[in-house]
Amino acid sequence: MFNNNKKQIDSASQLDLDRIPKHIAIIMDGNGRWAKKRHLPRVAGHKQGMETVKTVTVAASKLGVRVLTLYAFSTENWKRPMDEVNFLMGLPVKFFNNFVPELIENNVKVSVMGLIDQLPEKTQKAVRDAVAQTSQCTGMILNFALNYGSRLDIRTAMQQIAREVENKTITVSEIDDALISRHLMTGFLGENADPDLLIRTSGEQRISNFLLWQIAYSELVFTETLWPDFDGDTLKEMILTYQHRNRRFGGLKNEE
Repeated sequence: MFNNNKKQIDSASQLDLDRIPKHIAIIMDGNGRWAKKRHLPRVAGHKQGMETVKTVTVAASKLGVRVLTLYAFSTENWKRPMDEVNFLMGLPVKFFNNFVPELIENNVKVSVMGLIDQLPEKTQKAVRDAVAQTSQCTGMILNFALNYGSRLDIRTAMQQIAREVENKTITVSEIDDALISRHLMTGFLGENADPDLLIRTSGEQRISNFLLWQIAYSELVFTETLWPDFDGDTLKEMILTYQHRNRRFGGLKNEE
């Protein structure tokens, strides 16, 4: 399950382009540690991490990934120092102002899931403008989890389903995995709602309240690489690790 990458892999020549994961989700971790190693303020790590998002987005799109979901800000991140939170809330404004033309050029469509209405007005506007400006793009979906938490996601879905039962729109017997999935914040992704590959950077090996329902059968890869040091080659290494896995989904497949 775990993979602590400590050496470079010539992944570009080894990748099977017919087996690229359709949906990759990334817990972008290590911005603060990256800055600390360089005797810089934590916000410098977040700024560099934003540049990494651009690099990895373009790389994933060119590889044929259909959905890239990035854990940008969790419902628990509000506990951080206010100066850092304020800086993080400003990043989407800077990011989209600079990057939307390149997203459109690469046919990448922006989507955002989470409690967007609770974000500062400027952040909300930047997010909604980016979604609108890229709405006609038909390539990869760049899906930001912003003010998102998986327990919130599941709880909200359960409340919606309970109301539908109460209103007699559905019956209890109609509640199955597919119905629950449709009510989650990833429901709009349809058949690509569940990540094939979940990556966490910085060496931490936990999920941190991210897509708990959706990653039931995802391949998990943990790398020591700090997020600001992550790039297109690192992404290819992670995908190569994924391609070396034997995905059985609870059943049995012949081992090669």
